[in-house]
Amino acid sequence: MNRKLGSGKLVIATHNASKLKEIGALLQPYGLECISAGSLGLPEPAETGTTFVENALIKARAAAEASGLPALADDSGLSVAALGGRPGVYTADWAERQWFEGEPGRDWYMAMGKVEGMLAEKGPDVQRDAWFSCTLAIAWPDGEHAVYEGRAEGRLTWPPRGTLGFGYDPVFVPAGMEQTFAEIDPAEKHRISHRADAFAKLVADQFQPA
Repeated sequence: MNRKLGSGKLVIATHNASKLKEIGALLQPYGLECISAGSLGLPEPAETGTTFVENALIKARAAAEASGLPALADDSGLSVAALGGRPGVYTADWAERQWFEGEPGRDWYMAMGKVEGMLAEKGPDVQRDAWFSCTLAIAWPDGEHAVYEGRAEGRLTWPPRGTLGFGYDPVFVPAGMEQTFAEIDPAEKHRISHRADAFAKLVADQFQPA
């Protein structure tokens, strides 16, 4: 893939304000104006893939085609070793409320509780190793694309701790630390997260001389 991102507008294929803020902070040094798919009124495509790569490409391509601008999509999730890698690509789905669970939307505390409940069923000695995966896909309106993958190892804790993160951050303790992703300073999380790992690979490919 020979094309490189230049300065100008980049659509971040998300309707999540927290994700836009985090990605925008990572890309700010490179002269890109990050705008969200949500702010452009673009619909969210159905994520029908069975891998992070497939879903990231679905979102990036849809945003690029609809906006006529290069687009960056992130598909990320939590995998738990003792649960056979679940929830994995279905991480966000586990937070979706059913019709009997209240107003439509995502309830991340409920999702964290589902994971903890499944671990509890395996007994007090269950291994709590887990990892976050992040796949970044860049797509241009003509269909060209590039993919970058990152990972952060850690373990799960309960009950949830911290208010600085989102998603499953309050129950994820990164390797070598005692605080959860939701307790550490956001700048530190940006440095060590799965998204940071993927972004380091994106930056090396897109913005640094060969």
